[in-house]
Amino acid sequence: MKNVTKKIIATATVLSIASSFAACAADTETEANSNADENTVITVGANITPHSEILEVAKPILAEQGITLNIVQLEDSVTPNTGVIEGSLDANYFQHVPYLEQFNLENGSDLVSIGAVHYEPFGIYAGRVSDLADLQDGAVVAVPNNVTNEARALLLLAQEGLLVLDEDAGINATVEDIIENPLNIQFEELAPEQLVAALPDVDVAVINGNYAIEGGLHVSQALAVEANDGLAAQTYGNIIATTPEHADDPALQALVEVLQGPEIAEYINNTYDGAVVPLY
Repeated sequence: MKNVTKKIIATATVLSIASSFAACAADTETEANSNADENTVITVGANITPHSEILEVAKPILAEQGITLNIVQLEDSVTPNTGVIEGSLDANYFQHVPYLEQFNLENGSDLVSIGAVHYEPFGIYAGRVSDLADLQDGAVVAVPNNVTNEARALLLLAQEGLLVLDEDAGINATVEDIIENPLNIQFEELAPEQLVAALPDVDVAVINGNYAIEGGLHVSQALAVEANDGLAAQTYGNIIATTPEHADDPALQALVEVLQGPEIAEYINNTYDGAVVPLY
């Protein structure tokens, strides 16, 4: 009788253990399925043109990888960075490295680039004067009012022989580095987003590529454009920026990979008529 009892107890114990293992396996499978159903979401702040438009093309490609891209359109050049710092944005796409470095310097921040995507050639656009050769003494030239983009504008004016900069100035050039200004150009420093609207009131304006596009201008209309093989093209690629803590985030790395891929390059080349140039 004792042997029978022992056998019954042993059998019950085995069944209990097996049942426990089965339950654990079921829980594990349920958890795995739940994780598989979960979708990674990244929120990226971007200027409307071309950045948000390019991100819209990347969106379905990322969706195939289980990543939802939430795009927040921002028109200024400060909020995208402060949003990343404060955590409302995971990353942003609107700036180049010199601007990022200047922002970090002025704000005590440590944002980093995790990859460049495209380059937007600066152009000189007609205001009251439709040919650079017709600029007169005291000509009024509108330029961006932030440090890095004003330097870029000055380099373009120097490229066209309208002024001469100190050879050591490089991408940090300011009006103080002008050593020859034969036309006595008067500089009107404006926020980049205001340059297109200012054209009727100035002789010419040096305008960022994205703001020129937003204002209905085409690079083919520009009186002069930055050389694609010049210092600017090597320096001013538009980047994805984030915090150091998120620099290796797999979803953000996937975003960069897509943006540097052939689908995005094809879209840029077919859409922006040379005003935006893919770097990959």
